[in-house]
Amino acid sequence: MKLELHWIDYLIMIIYFLFVLGIGWMLRKFMKNANAFLEAGRLMPAWVAGLAFISTNLGALEVMGMTGSSMKYGMMTTHFYWVGAIPAMIFLAIFMMPFYYGSRARSVPEFLKLRYDEKTRGLNAILFALMTILASGISMYALAILMENVLGWDFNLSLWVSALIVLGYTYLGGLSSAIYNEVLQFFIIVLGLLPLVFLSLKDVGGWFGLKERLAQIAVSGNLAPDAYTATWKYSGAATANPFGVEWFGILFGLGFVLSFGYWCTNFLIVQRAFAAESKSAAQRVPLIGALPKMFIPFLIIIPGIISLVLFNGHSPQFAAGFPMADGKPIYDYTIIMLLKHYLPAGVLGLGITALLASFMSGMAGNVSAFNTVWTYDIYQSYIRKPAGDEEADGKHYLKVGRVATVAGILLSIASAYIASKFGNIMDFLQTIFSMINAPLFAVIFLGMFWKKTTGHAAFTGLLAGFVMALLHHGLTVPEGATTLFKGGWLATLHTYPVEMAQNFWTAIIAFSVSMAVTAGLTFVTPQTKSENELRGLVYSLTPRESADTSLPWYERPAGLALLVGIICILLTVIFW
Repeated sequence: MKLELHWIDYLIMIIYFLFVLGIGWMLRKFMKNANAFLEAGRLMPAWVAGLAFISTNLGALEVMGMTGSSMKYGMMTTHFYWVGAIPAMIFLAIFMMPFYYGSRARSVPEFLKLRYDEKTRGLNAILFALMTILASGISMYALAILMENVLGWDFNLSLWVSALIVLGYTYLGGLSSAIYNEVLQFFIIVLGLLPLVFLSLKDVGGWFGLKERLAQIAVSGNLAPDAYTATWKYSGAATANPFGVEWFGILFGLGFVLSFGYWCTNFLIVQRAFAAESKSAAQRVPLIGALPKMFIPFLIIIPGIISLVLFNGHSPQFAAGFPMADGKPIYDYTIIMLLKHYLPAGVLGLGITALLASFMSGMAGNVSAFNTVWTYDIYQSYIRKPAGDEEADGKHYLKVGRVATVAGILLSIASAYIASKFGNIMDFLQTIFSMINAPLFAVIFLGMFWKKTTGHAAFTGLLAGFVMALLHHGLTVPEGATTLFKGGWLATLHTYPVEMAQNFWTAIIAFSVSMAVTAGLTFVTPQTKSENELRGLVYSLTPRESADTSLPWYERPAGLALLVGIICILLTVIFW
């Protein structure tokens, strides 16, 4: 499946690699202590941090995973954007960022220490470090597949080369390098994939031609004619839509538990807002990111749905060359096959560079979050505490952060081989998020809005939610699963129609157990924090700040949030 690239395609990719490494090289001289390397000095303008905020998410999960998922599930994949992201981003900006940023915590685990206690922080730090390594490995796996199929390189060689490039600019410039590269990568991704949208839509006769062809596929699969282009219309029953999930699972499992758990508590994402230059800027960061986030489905999901039409008769050449396993398409290859099918020389190079940018953005984001949590929440807390000399400590933790960067890359390579066992990396990522982010959100939500919540209860609730998520995954399987990585490694008590349904219910169970255990134990365990210690960490104990009326509406978090909410509602109604 090697693509035919011309010299202009290779030139575009080489220029991109030189740029990302050059940014790291230019910023290396500013990396004088741990604060600069791991926190970007908290000097980032809101728009820079906002674009980095969304670009970090626009990695393998989005470009490769979502394109494959849209071929598999149709327009219902937009739920990951409009209900599965925007409400949580608004909530993060308005309610949670003032506490995160105002506490001066350097990470989400450190916030848990301030709100609860050391053991809750330690447990979350370990689980988060595991999650970032697995997520980074997914990005590496996706990039290795791309380089193997585009350049004809060996998979293992591709994996190591991509890892070394990310290591280069992250090791040199730390979080600042990752953020500025993510802004560059955002624009490259948009420019690289736009031609694919126009060419593929033209090929199938525009939006109405696409709906007509999808209707035939839906009817042949015993679904309603417009099942692949509707979002909520057929969510009344799991068997009536390609997603295999009913409205409650979508609204509560994705729209609340997975969404709020990911966007509000995942330090990989929140770290970009932590780096903003002020509290107001930190609040605007998620909202600035939400504006392009709402329109990314038209860039990624529409071509993915078109590939379903191409595969089912519209293009025998496309279908004949599509990689298969056990008689089913390997959805991870969807975006590569689309690029091969539509883009000419030069434009193909730009499209391939867009994919490289998205995967490297995901890798760098995870690695920069991992080295921060390892340095501050594990090493500094349990291995070597500050000696008291601020300058010497800053230099020492800078070295530790760089060593953690190297270690994170090596561990990510190992996890990339685990990712290769899944047929769809989107499903694998959601499995990880449902186990770790869902119970964490329950603990943080209770802690921010219920002052009585205790540290003992939070620790036990977090652990119980994670264990129950593992147990549910071990006792259930998605239909057609051929590997224990997808579940059923203890026994098979229930079979879900698709992997996504299993993930949604894993998240619901993890969140519910964590919430119930934390709330229940709060009544029988002592509160070790005084109200004075909780001021600025709990909503009811924190004085409300009045809005700055001297700023124009679009620079006020409330004004931006209202704009984002209105656009999101309109898009949902249009594609109901």
